[in-house]
Amino acid sequence: MTMATPQKILLLDDDQQMLDVYQELLKQLPSKPEVLVSNSGARAIAMLEAEPFNLLITDLRMPKMDGLQVLAIVRRKFPHLRIIVLTGVLDEEYRSRAYAMGVESFWQKPTCSEEIKLFQDCVESLLDRDTRQEGGFHGMQSKSLVDLIQLECLSRSSSVLHVNHGPLSGKIWVQNGEIIDATTAQFNGEEAFKEILSWRSGNFEILPADVSRPRAITNSYQGLLLDSAQALDEWRGQQAGAERSEAAGQPAATNSALSPLTRFEGVEFLLTVPDNEQAPCDSWALENAPQLAGWARASHRRLVELGESLEAGPLGQAMGFGLQRHWAMAHDKQKGLLCAGFRRTLTAEKVDQTMKHIFTKWAS
Repeated sequence: MTMATPQKILLLDDDQQMLDVYQELLKQLPSKPEVLVSNSGARAIAMLEAEPFNLLITDLRMPKMDGLQVLAIVRRKFPHLRIIVLTGVLDEEYRSRAYAMGVESFWQKPTCSEEIKLFQDCVESLLDRDTRQEGGFHGMQSKSLVDLIQLECLSRSSSVLHVNHGPLSGKIWVQNGEIIDATTAQFNGEEAFKEILSWRSGNFEILPADVSRPRAITNSYQGLLLDSAQALDEWRGQQAGAERSEAAGQPAATNSALSPLTRFEGVEFLLTVPDNEQAPCDSWALENAPQLAGWARASHRRLVELGESLEAGPLGQAMGFGLQRHWAMAHDKQKGLLCAGFRRTLTAEKVDQTMKHIFTKWAS
């Protein structure tokens, strides 16, 4: 029977006593990692070049080559290496710069047994995850947004997470390891948090804490993550059920996979139109879906031809505004057209932003 190769951690600090203490603490982890130490940045880089490591844990303030210089070199030479900053000085500027350079987590050196246990849990969690997963958020080395939030909460940080997913943008406020508020263009509080968590990839930045932000979310971060995961699983289950029904030649179920998209403000109907004219359409709140699907295909074709003749580039999103209702359509190469009708009282800007949210959620 082949034994699994132990995970390897490189611990960097100019304080030899700290190296000895944390080397023993990390060796006690359930995964029993091999922990090597270095008391200088130059030696740490030489060790990384000599053999592969799974995780680098580094101090920031060190003589000759400080931690930020080490991070810059390591990020360039070893882009897939996970990194944790462990420092004795909590400096917001250092923290922001470290996260911008792609570290996994930023910790002030623990001062009690509870904090040590939290730090050990964080390290073990990182070692336990597969680095080869796809997607994820830039700055977290292909980690999910859940990973990022858990690390912020486990380290009892205070910060504002600014997350972008294509044209969509949202913020999550964290105070002392608890999520207190979230916003997107469409939602606030828990609804906004669930919306952000449904985004599979994107970019993020960690901004300084906003201590003046009033608390709008009272649920614990564990409860929020659980509720969001359940809501996302339910939505994906509805999508999978609709796709299975279509593959079997059965009509889509009454609880359309489009139903979760209908909670956006002002939406009056939704229609998906596959590029394959033989494939069934899916609709919500429409009685004349086949007729509207034909109109949508023809209109999209004409708009694409117009864009080509004007050399305007690929068609992104089209909108129309009427006395009774507004509408919008957008095309995805894999899924086809998505058409939506909106309440006529919505402004053009609101229709544009809402359609972008709906389309991004539907196409992901």
